[in-house]
Amino acid sequence: MKQVTISLDGVRDKNVMQLKKLNVTLFPVRYNDKYYVDALASGDFTKLAYYSDICVGAIACRLEKRDDGAVRVYIMTLGVLAPYRGLGVGTKLLNHVLELSSKQNISEIYLHVQTNNDEAINFYKKFGFEITDTIQNYYTNISPPDCYVVTKHLSQPQPKK
Repeated sequence: MKQVTISLDGVRDKNVMQLKKLNVTLFPVRYNDKYYVDALASGDFTKLAYYSDICVGAIACRLEKRDDGAVRVYIMTLGVLAPYRGLGVGTKLLNHVLELSSKQNISEIYLHVQTNNDEAINFYKKFGFEITDTIQNYYTNISPPDCYVVTKHLSQPQPKK
């Protein structure tokens, strides 16, 4: 059994089409230009995942500045093509963003999940995310239209005395 590598690559203008193709396949929502502008602007927080050189998944984030000046990470999308689920691709993508966040002293990561998406909810719970809110009628063209806000608070390293 040969070792299959899952590798991550940054999203740039030249490969942003890969992200677009994945999103069309994976999600019932169509993303607008602002999504792609935010994804590219987040730098290393947005990544494509390759399984043996095939692009099979991606995570796209938006960095948001809170009123108190702290930055939080919003996961706009995290998805893996169906035949490649369960192989650790999503885990690798999410862990990448969690590690990057803690390196950059970001204390909060959140996302929206459709209320009937048990698979996604359970996936995030494994990483310590919790359901912190429910938004009615968040989605316009899909059923159910409601979503959960799923949040993870990263503990801050205490400043050394």
